[in-house]
Amino acid sequence: MFRARRKRFKGQSLNVMIPTLLTLMSLCAGLSAMRFALMAKWEWAVAAVILAGFLDNMDGRMARLLGGGSKFGTELDSLSDFVSFGVAPAIVLYHWSLWELGGKGWIIVTFYCICSALRLARFNSRLGEVMPPWAYNYFTGVSAPAGAGLALFPMMISFQFPEFEAVRSVFVVGTLAVVTALLKISTIPTYSLKQIKIPQPYVLPTFLLVGIFAATLVAEFWATFIGIVLAYFLSIPFSVRSFLHLRREAERIQSGTTPPGGDSGDKTAETTTPESPGT
Repeated sequence: MFRARRKRFKGQSLNVMIPTLLTLMSLCAGLSAMRFALMAKWEWAVAAVILAGFLDNMDGRMARLLGGGSKFGTELDSLSDFVSFGVAPAIVLYHWSLWELGGKGWIIVTFYCICSALRLARFNSRLGEVMPPWAYNYFTGVSAPAGAGLALFPMMISFQFPEFEAVRSVFVVGTLAVVTALLKISTIPTYSLKQIKIPQPYVLPTFLLVGIFAATLVAEFWATFIGIVLAYFLSIPFSVRSFLHLRREAERIQSGTTPPGGDSGDKTAETTTPESPGT
């Protein structure tokens, strides 16, 4: 006897939903940071921004791993980044220190938010652009999560070293917020870890370092993040130097110029013309 075939349930795969769910969690963490700031729970506020940064890093990696990327997810990610790494740090800094400047303090945090929005708009406008292979490991300017970490750096120092009252001064906090905002919209190349690959001989040492990092994170949470932010800031001159070196090499290969004592560049002349690094 003929049986009617059941209609197959149509819906989205879990693989597609996981990156979007992580993005929403990152957004919620950023909103929670503002709530904690209004409650004067400063350590919780900064920790919420850090959590948002971790989730933001995970959603992109999960999208690439699971093949769950979509235009909707990309747009949502940018909106989440603006709230979590643009608005949230600004509100936290204003209520922690810059409120003492009154209107001037509000101008500073507004400037920070505007630069964050411009950076993300630049990122969205460059989606789909083809970059030369040597530029994939670089961002244009300081990334949104890294910028939030730099802006909140005085707060991290105050948590670890309460006796350093100077880091809470409006001059220090305001100056660093403005400098960070300018770094976000700058064209300075900074390292990106999205395309990095670990050589096989260094896999086990990497696991060891991750274990040590996890242990220090539990034992000395704020000291660990102070070290991370310092290491990132000190890496900027090295990223600029390595980027310029790679660009010069690419230009030399494309033009077919032979370096002193070197072979001709004909065998690699097909390298693409350098373009602006990704954001």
